[in-house]
Amino acid sequence: MPLTPVLSSYWDEPESWTLETYRRHDGYAGLTAAMRMSPDEVITLVKDAGLRGRGGAGFPTGMKWGFIPQESNGAPVKPHYLVVNADESEPGTCKDMPLMLATPHALVEGVIIAAYAIRSSRAFIYVRGEVVSVLRRLHTAVAEAYAAGYLGRDILGSGFDLDLVVHAGAGAYICGEETALLDSLEGRRGQPRLRPPFPAVAGLYACPTVVNNVESIASVPSILRNGVDWFRSMGTEKSPGFTLYSLSGHVTRPGQYEAALGVTLRELLGYAGGVRAGHELKFWTPGGSSTPIFTAEHLDVALDYEGVGAAGSMLGTKALQIFDETTCVVRAVLRWTEFYAHESCGKCTPCREGTYWLVQILRNIEAGSGQAEDLDRLLDISEAILGKSFCALGDGAASPIISSLKYFREEYLAHATHGGCPFDPHRSTVFEEVVAQ
Repeated sequence: MPLTPVLSSYWDEPESWTLETYRRHDGYAGLTAAMRMSPDEVITLVKDAGLRGRGGAGFPTGMKWGFIPQESNGAPVKPHYLVVNADESEPGTCKDMPLMLATPHALVEGVIIAAYAIRSSRAFIYVRGEVVSVLRRLHTAVAEAYAAGYLGRDILGSGFDLDLVVHAGAGAYICGEETALLDSLEGRRGQPRLRPPFPAVAGLYACPTVVNNVESIASVPSILRNGVDWFRSMGTEKSPGFTLYSLSGHVTRPGQYEAALGVTLRELLGYAGGVRAGHELKFWTPGGSSTPIFTAEHLDVALDYEGVGAAGSMLGTKALQIFDETTCVVRAVLRWTEFYAHESCGKCTPCREGTYWLVQILRNIEAGSGQAEDLDRLLDISEAILGKSFCALGDGAASPIISSLKYFREEYLAHATHGGCPFDPHRSTVFEEVVAQ
């Protein structure tokens, strides 16, 4: 399957982030097309295109926009808000930051179109505060858009008004969860909300709100420019279109590879030069560290929402972390679990207590002081967290443990029963001995 550069088509151009460069590549032509349509027609177009959220769950974008209530007994309802989730913090995920750094106007144009569609006059981009370079690019792009008349009052003479605010978060992983992000945006501690009510009914400031991922919104202008059939000519029937796959880890040429949904890791590795020279694939994540891991037997799984789900994982953020045979699975899973334990907001007991004990057990196993029974304890605790926490952080902590025990139980046993990591160069025969038994 060939690569399909759309969002990334001119990332390598000098000053790709400027308004001049963006206009040279048909920038804001999608907005012009949207302004000739009614808001409901824009929503219908995005629904027909089949664009699905690129931030994790893959929920249909147009359907989410359509949930926003418009009128009540002929009178306007509360103000509507659009919030872009740019708090990219999932380990291994690195697509939204490069997009905003290279072509921030793609996001700005998408925001204007989306806000017009849901009848919102105020939008927010919530960005991680650590990425100062991205914040500067966004502020510059927003200022250029205001100066050109794409933001502010009476946009393109349409009578539509929109103000766009770039907000810097304080660097908490939990704020990537949409309701925790809304609490943070309101000035409170970022913690997930109990649902219902959902953001479409009571989101930011208790008003109807749409929360979308950066890539989801940035993909909208190209659909307005080129049409539904063009978008659906890529990808699969249920997962149409293009997307950014982030390859990192033990790969020859890590980076962003934009391809149609349904491409396989084997094909992407062909573009990326394969696993680093002299080594072979051991395991990988299809959608960041919070998704169940895959092994070499999954090289030909179609990387769309249905294909990955059928194989037992989630497409998530398409963060493909590649690990070769030199990697200790237990050590990798321990590092991930330590991250989730640290980033847990502490609001719900399964996640707060469960992640703490998972770390203690994994540390003992990795250090060689664990027991074979600890493997069952890991599964028991993971199953007590999975699907029982306030948000998906608990699931993200449990999934790598459950899946790694499924595929690499012998490696865990080698740690627990033979006093340490089988990948220690001084203990190079331990793992072979355990497997032989």
